[in-house]
Amino acid sequence: MSEQSKPWFAAKRFGYGAGLPIAWQGWALLGGYIAIVLLCAGIIEWDEDVGLIAAAPVFLASTIGFVLLCKARTRGGWRWRSGADD
Repeated sequence: MSEQSKPWFAAKRFGYGAGLPIAWQGWALLGGYIAIVLLCAGIIEWDEDVGLIAAAPVFLASTIGFVLLCKARTRGGWRWRSGADD
């Protein structure tokens, strides 16, 4: 398995989506996303009117990118899981 095809996130055992990161790249992605969300919150707190206008597109773009990368790098892909062994 090549380095580029290795998963960054484990699949959830129950439900739909990704679980916790299983590679350093996943942890780095999660940490970066949390930093961006905190930065957006700080911008909104600094100036509610202008901050919301400035932070909303950044938050939306980073959330979409985060979800798409998680989906692409989850072991076994995203699908409904009911706890049975795959």
